[in-house]
Amino acid sequence: MLFVFSGVTFFYLFLIISLIVGFNKVTPFTTSSFNSKTYFSIIIPFRNEAAVLQNLLVSLNHLQYPKEDFEILLINDNSTDNSVEIIEHFKKENPKLNITILKNKRLSNAPKKDAITTAVSIAKYSWIITTDADCEFSSQWLKTVDNFIQQQSPKMIIAPVIYNSNNSFLKLFQALDFLSLQSATIGSFGLKRPFLCNGANFIYQKELFTNLNGFEGNTKIASGDDIFLMEKAITKHPNDVLYLKSTDAIVSTIPQPDFKSLLYQRMRWAAKTSAYHNVFGKLVGLLIFLMNGVVIIGLCFSIVGILNWFMLAYMLAIKFIIDYIFIYKSAKLFKQIPYLIAYPISAILYPFFSVLVVILTVFLDYKWKGRFFKK
Repeated sequence: MLFVFSGVTFFYLFLIISLIVGFNKVTPFTTSSFNSKTYFSIIIPFRNEAAVLQNLLVSLNHLQYPKEDFEILLINDNSTDNSVEIIEHFKKENPKLNITILKNKRLSNAPKKDAITTAVSIAKYSWIITTDADCEFSSQWLKTVDNFIQQQSPKMIIAPVIYNSNNSFLKLFQALDFLSLQSATIGSFGLKRPFLCNGANFIYQKELFTNLNGFEGNTKIASGDDIFLMEKAITKHPNDVLYLKSTDAIVSTIPQPDFKSLLYQRMRWAAKTSAYHNVFGKLVGLLIFLMNGVVIIGLCFSIVGILNWFMLAYMLAIKFIIDYIFIYKSAKLFKQIPYLIAYPISAILYPFFSVLVVILTVFLDYKWKGRFFKK
């Protein structure tokens, strides 16, 4: 037993150190004084988002980028609130902003993928950006992406997403978890083994989407409009999928409002892992699960006297320190150091939370945007 616990801890330590090294290898991007050349179609599916749409639209209106060089395609996924009325009113008040409202064409079990496919089919411009209705943007967002495209000539860009939090512990917990995902994303790109991305800040050529046949092959899974498309792109163009490491390219979004919603969100994310083709990503997920499982089992064994308390403390100390360094990398980059005040308690709770999510995902369906989906 001691050998197993020590082995899992060693490999976990090796994994996180490797990702930290990878994080440092990704060079921060610096913009240059280029004139804008890229035209963007920004695709935003929405369903009953009346509470957040005004902030989204105001943020888009404040982008420091020529308004004639981008369009906004908002896809209504059967909303029952006044979302459409809010958009129509804003559109009327801001006629220079090129906004189009579309009705989602449902063709599969994946409404968001259907919405994106619907929008891509009529998009006017050569670059697609997908984001979410509860997001806000840096004023330099499009300018930075355009600059990156001109300098690096990628086919697909993965860019940062962060949570805007407050003093609520639940939201700080989510923000720290999200920072760990950003560290893992950046680190995997530095190791040249990318396996994570986020559809709230996902940029790719329209031609690439068409050549990859869009989401064909994974439309039975409700989520994964980002991961699976990235996997397909990496298979065909491994050197043309890049990470944009820049604070000016940040998209910020909102944490889940309550614990139940958080569980459903994480279950939705976990449900797609069985369909991953990325071996490195699967190994990372497995090792993280094993490490969290070892922490819980080790605690139980220590309570009943099977495992020495010193050994448990040794494992916990290693995990606590290396995880802190890992999260600190993104917290510093994205100027969210104050959120680390919640780290000690979050570090204690996270193993139980992550294992609970895995167990629930195996046995239960999840709810998303008022709909239930099978795992």
